Amino acid sequence: MSHPLSKRVAAEAVGTAMLLAAVVGSGIMGERLAGGNVAIALLANTIATGAALVALILTFGPISGAHFNPAVTLADASQGGISWREVPGYVLAQVAGAFAGVASANVMFGEPIFFASHHVRNGGGLLFSEFIATFGLLAVIWGCVRVRSSVVPFAVGAYITAAYWCTSSTSFANPVVTVARSASDTFAGIRPADVPGFVIAQIAGAAVATALFRWLIPSLPGEARAVVVPPPSLNHERRFEVKDDSEPYKILFLCTGNSARSILGEYLLKRMGGERFEVYSAGSFPTGKVNPLAIQVLRDIYHIDASGARSKSWEEFADMEFDFVITVCDNARESCPIWPGQPIIAHWGSPDPALAEGTEEQKYQVFKQVALQIRRRIELFCALPMDKLDRLKLAQLTRDIGSEEQAIGKGGRGDQL
Repeated sequence: MSHPLSKRVAAEAVGTAMLLAAVVGSGIMGERLAGGNVAIALLANTIATGAALVALILTFGPISGAHFNPAVTLADASQGGISWREVPGYVLAQVAGAFAGVASANVMFGEPIFFASHHVRNGGGLLFSEFIATFGLLAVIWGCVRVRSSVVPFAVGAYITAAYWCTSSTSFANPVVTVARSASDTFAGIRPADVPGFVIAQIAGAAVATALFRWLIPSLPGEARAVVVPPPSLNHERRFEVKDDSEPYKILFLCTGNSARSILGEYLLKRMGGERFEVYSAGSFPTGKVNPLAIQVLRDIYHIDASGARSKSWEEFADMEFDFVITVCDNARESCPIWPGQPIIAHWGSPDPALAEGTEEQKYQVFKQVALQIRRRIELFCALPMDKLDRLKLAQLTRDIGSEEQAIGKGGRGDQL
């Protein structure tokens, strides 16, 4: 992020304070004006909270990401969006801001600065509601940020507005909101004794949602820096960093053994991409030996000398910042680590030619077919106008190349494995 930590922490504190002022203040106002009609009071509280969320995320998002929520901060840190050393600053700012917001609302409406709530909110149903509410919040954030980050503020506001009415707990979905609301004996309050259960359920919901989306979308860490709103360093268009002629794009091909497919990808892109790309390959569990048929296909069909290729672990590149990381087998896709620099991560799966059975000639033909598939994908990749695409579009097009239709083209299925 381009802003120093001190400014981001301040933004989190002020944004969280304003959010709690809106939540508690609208609850007091709604209850006073509703004449005993709880539904009207809840509706007023809901609309104000949802609207405030949208406005505050848009306001402070470009500075801090607008987490306003330790569950979001922890989830984002788990995917590399912010560093773990920044988490305590974020959380402390959120806690301080939350209590400041509650105090402000209480004072505005003539109540004591802090007074413990007697609003009972306990029972298994309410705890499960908080699990679901926070699970849904993180699902919305992770699901939207990878497609179009500009809609996240509106999606979050809409979700919380809906969750107020579809969960029995009225969707606190935020540990610091829960703790701070215990200090206001008003419509939005919660009894202090009920707070720990809510917080545990919320953290659990956030963790499960993040784990699910990490499995559903292996490239999720590449989008984590944009939670909840991308900082100026990514900007709202997420423009991809264009390299000048002297600085090539760095590409890493990954598979399990780094003995065949990733080797083919590395050497084919080195040949076809020329000086535009600096290409490497590695494996999650390297075999230690490159398959001789991969070297033979590169030599016979593409006139590429790969005699110097070696099978190596991705740990060799743990500190290198790549622009693209491309997995070519499902195992590497599922276990792909978080890479520094937040590269675009794409999956171009191909069958493992090392598993081919039959005569040496039959095995050679399988390697030849896999190499052809990888070459066609690389042709499409090299043709992408990287200097004209924003990051999200470039990431989507790079991932689309891995689909079967993109890989074999429209000219029939004769080259398909």
